[in-house]
Amino acid sequence: MKLPAWITAAATAVIAALPGCDYVNMQEMKAGITMQAEVRARMGEPGFVHHNDDGTATWEYARQPNGTNCYMITFGSNQVISKIEQVLNEANYGKARVGMSKDDIRRLFGAPGTKQVFNNLREEIWEWRIEGIPSTEETYFMVHFDTEHGGVKKTSSRVQPKG
Repeated sequence: MKLPAWITAAATAVIAALPGCDYVNMQEMKAGITMQAEVRARMGEPGFVHHNDDGTATWEYARQPNGTNCYMITFGSNQVISKIEQVLNEANYGKARVGMSKDDIRRLFGAPGTKQVFNNLREEIWEWRIEGIPSTEETYFMVHFDTEHGGVKKTSSRVQPKG
């Protein structure tokens, strides 16, 4: 069933506005001040909650597959933000190491936009759409896992024209 044009246009407008909402929300939230309840009201439920070794929790807000951000918001035991990070960035890409687990990679980059298994290569590839230059191209960061042992084999990236 084909949707009416006005529904398609409205959905496109809402999706286009989401990154702008994130921008405004991220500017309003402050470490040491903003409480969990306000984050939930502004950002919605987290996609995943990472429980850290020190007893704190980090909420994951991945904007994949269409967005290029993943926000990790860490709360202290007092339920106040202690740290806000946009983890899909150049500094983090170099932290992926051979042998790391899928859980380690999920904690580092958030949920990937896509996951594909290539049995002939013995690889599972997780891919994130990331900020790229120039704006006429789409850039992707990939982590390749060994399907036999489960750990990271390598990382790579690819660039393609926007379609």
